[in-house]
Amino acid sequence: MKGKPVAVLVDAVEYDRHRIASSRRGRSNRDCGSFTTLKRPPQTEYFQCCLIRLVERRDLLTSVTRALDRAPIVLLMGPRQCGKTTVARQIAASRRSTWFDLEDPEVALRQEAAKQVLAPLRGLVVIDECQRQPALFPLLRVLADRRPRPARFLILGSASPDLVRGVSETLAGRVARLEMGGFVLSEVDTRRRDDLWLRGGLPPSFLARTDADSFAWRADFVTTFLERDVPQLGIRVPAPALRRFWTMLAHLHGQVWNAAELARALGTGEAAARHHLDILVGAFLVRVLPPWFENLGKRLVKAAKVYVRDSGLLHYLLGARRRLDLYSHPKLGASWEGFALEQVVRRLDAERDAYFYATHGGAELDLLIVRGRRRLGFEFKHADLPDVTRSMHVALADLRLEHLFVVHPGERSHGLRERVSALALRDLDTVRREWKLG
Repeated sequence: MKGKPVAVLVDAVEYDRHRIASSRRGRSNRDCGSFTTLKRPPQTEYFQCCLIRLVERRDLLTSVTRALDRAPIVLLMGPRQCGKTTVARQIAASRRSTWFDLEDPEVALRQEAAKQVLAPLRGLVVIDECQRQPALFPLLRVLADRRPRPARFLILGSASPDLVRGVSETLAGRVARLEMGGFVLSEVDTRRRDDLWLRGGLPPSFLARTDADSFAWRADFVTTFLERDVPQLGIRVPAPALRRFWTMLAHLHGQVWNAAELARALGTGEAAARHHLDILVGAFLVRVLPPWFENLGKRLVKAAKVYVRDSGLLHYLLGARRRLDLYSHPKLGASWEGFALEQVVRRLDAERDAYFYATHGGAELDLLIVRGRRRLGFEFKHADLPDVTRSMHVALADLRLEHLFVVHPGERSHGLRERVSALALRDLDTVRREWKLG
């Protein structure tokens, strides 16, 4: 798989230019070098004319390929439109495979005949949008237990199985779970970092022609999710109520979760507020960052923090259409914190190792990554020349950190004091290599 990149949406004008040049060289329009066609994204008419360019996501491809080698079932999960189908098509193209898209009304994989269809298949079987038929999970357990294994299954889902009504079958010991999102900084031109921050990493949003087109796509994405995707999961929540909750959550981005406060604002009970949060977390749209507990003789904050995971969706909910709107917004610092935190967690593969630390005395650490006995701290500052604060000194001592990185949007990384460094976000891969993370 080395060197085989993954396709993502780009402007059709670029495709046309490439197609014309190819035809002049005597090549057919169907064979346009690095271009190929994929199914249309449903959210907006603008992208109906878009085709595909190849963009490298090598680490993701490698992770999925290795998971398929060690497990009979691989569950690749992530929000809608993050590129799951494209990744699966890249992998399927290199081996014998069969594809089922459960959003296609003509697909042959019906519940009453699923075993007859799946049992004879060999090689790789890809099932896209598996949350549409939760009854398939018990069958997958049976098929995965066959010896020898004639097939392996790559299951794509836009919602966590815990969220999908009707999924009670455990696949423990048979499934490898992988989570993906939109683009991270290492997958795009670092000169487009601010575009990635403003627009978010979902490919159609990031690759839109203009900021206005990107904002319009995100508006359609949110509406489609609330009015179509949530009901299809078997969840009955009024779309306006969930939109209001999501917008309120955006204004609390990076703060400690307080169900009672949100419930009062919504005019509902705390259980309803938690249910709304569970929906957004299960759809990979909100991150809940747990607190770190340790007996330090101090009163620790024990409630989790919440973040809107995609910065582009956050900015849509906050009404920040352009870079100027973002830089004049009171949530600028919180937006940078969430964006940089998401980059660090995903790039260092720290989904299960990420915490925050805070005491009632005011000491706080934005991100703590714990790997065995190793502890690394991260603070996120939207400043060109970040400095060491008293809170950082306390975190270094209390948590016995090996190192603390102050992540900033500047161009240079440099030491601040012993075990503390200012880290330009663009240099995150250097930390990944030197500290052997990810």
